Amino acid sequence: MAGPFCAMQLADLGADVVKVENPDGGDLVRETGPFLDGHVSSNFVRLNRNKRSLALDLKSPAGKEVFRRLVAEADIVVENLRPGTMAALGLDYAKLASARPELIYVAASGWGQDGPYAPRPGLDIMAQAMSGLMTITGEPDRPPVKVGVPVCDLVCALYGALAAVSALEARRRTGRGQLIDVSLFEAGVSLAIWEAGKYFATGEVPKPQGSAHQASAPYQALRSADGYFTVGAASPKLWEAFCRVLGREDLIGDARFADNSRRMANRDTLIGLIERITVERPTAQWIESLQREGIPCAAIQTYDQVFHDPHLAARGFFPKVAHPVLGAVEQIASPMRLSDTPTRLERAGPLLGEHTREVLAEIGYSAADTAALVSANVVRES
Repeated sequence: MAGPFCAMQLADLGADVVKVENPDGGDLVRETGPFLDGHVSSNFVRLNRNKRSLALDLKSPAGKEVFRRLVAEADIVVENLRPGTMAALGLDYAKLASARPELIYVAASGWGQDGPYAPRPGLDIMAQAMSGLMTITGEPDRPPVKVGVPVCDLVCALYGALAAVSALEARRRTGRGQLIDVSLFEAGVSLAIWEAGKYFATGEVPKPQGSAHQASAPYQALRSADGYFTVGAASPKLWEAFCRVLGREDLIGDARFADNSRRMANRDTLIGLIERITVERPTAQWIESLQREGIPCAAIQTYDQVFHDPHLAARGFFPKVAHPVLGAVEQIASPMRLSDTPTRLERAGPLLGEHTREVLAEIGYSAADTAALVSANVVRES
């Protein structure tokens, strides 16, 4: 997902993104269900919005030439193949930049473009495992758990997109492009802010703490009469307000909980005392009482609730956009809200080869040239 999610961010910000796919089936995400209208991947139409599809055989000499001509018109190339794959095709950064020094080339991979791990295949779960994330996720004394979303893939993609727009600004000053090397592994390790703070200061190896915060208490999910809710009451002012809502003002003067460090040291005892009270009332009542006092809190929503959340609906976060087969399909909007240059949402993920003919025309291929490429199975049209 790193390459497609990175390119989706750039497309949302206004880039004309051409997705180059294998003519024989295209991106593997096209084959992942659930399927809409019997054959269109619901995942694909969301992960590849705002893009055009060029179905192109990069292993053929004619396909390589099409790609080089496309790059000659491009600002950025994004790929997430195993290191060495593009070099074997003769389409790596060194080869392409020799003809187009202005090119910005984002190479996303499991482990990076060099180093002893570079040749290994790398998927999100491997990056989560090696980065330490799986050792701090979940409940204590339970089997390792990965983060529910492919967080290393997605964060790697965001780093790639941020680096790409930074490289565009650098190129404006210098006239030169550059290679951007981002990896799932380093993306995962980069998230260890609290964990690094603890380990480098104390030598203590971080462990899973469920929903609890690494350095603040109370800051976690708490049981209620009908489920759970979250609260963050670590500052002195919020801690005192929280105690008043609980009806336990006596805890304010309790030496065991006098400040955050002591609440952390006695967290198991503290949470036990708190939950004896919170289990007596349903979540909605606690949320109402806590919000009235300005204490950060929230219910724990399932995704059916998220996708119908009234706040997100009011902000238009699930718009519908056009698809050539499906009609209007829901999307998750970009969370980047720019006042003067807003992100765009023009189309859902394309059909395989949907834009082959128009992309080839833009880079100088005639209708006859395109027909010959189609006949030779170098390109495919939808």
